[in-house]
Amino acid sequence: MARAGLSTGRLVAAAADLADEAGFENVTLSALARRFGVKDASLYSHVRNIQDLRTRVALLAGGEMIDRIAAAVAGRTGKDALVAFAGAYREYALRHPGRYAATQVRVDQELAASSPALRRTAEVTYGLLGAYGLTEPDLTDAVRLLRSTFHGYCALEAGGGFGAPRDVRLSWDRAVDALHAALTHWPREAGTGAEAATATATAATATATETETRGDPGSVSGSGA
Repeated sequence: MARAGLSTGRLVAAAADLADEAGFENVTLSALARRFGVKDASLYSHVRNIQDLRTRVALLAGGEMIDRIAAAVAGRTGKDALVAFAGAYREYALRHPGRYAATQVRVDQELAASSPALRRTAEVTYGLLGAYGLTEPDLTDAVRLLRSTFHGYCALEAGGGFGAPRDVRLSWDRAVDALHAALTHWPREAGTGAEAATATATAATATATETETRGDPGSVSGSGA
């Protein structure tokens, strides 16, 4: 029987907080049960198992992250949108390390396809890159470039991986400048006309299905390319 006061939403929110405090890898049913002062068995009325719980945390975090990114890029285009996207991505990753780690988890494709947050991630990301005039397969390549740059930089920064005295924020700004230059002068490979438009629409749909829920400038945190 479900314990009074417990709900799936409360458990998932608490698990996300625990991830930020102790690390996503340390989110367990036992740790969560201790947080609520209940036995482990009490949680199974709300989540199936630890994988179900972690998937729900990933979807929660992905939704939070894309909400922040979408708000940042609203009304912007081109470099202004890219800078806003990048800044919101980095801020969320550094402020919520456990939640961000959750967005890097692969989720079931059927579940990913039904997630509004992941579909919105694809829409925002592809909208950003489409403004640079990119079509498939260049769009997918550009998504992968942004995701690997953003995720790699944030992971290194969070882990203290930058030892040089230069301000890491300045280096981040220069990296975003370089991405803008690359996107503006992208070496075209895609087809043109209806063929490219069809490929782009197909890729955007597939993104919501394939997404590794990480916020590909996703996953950016998540577009899944």
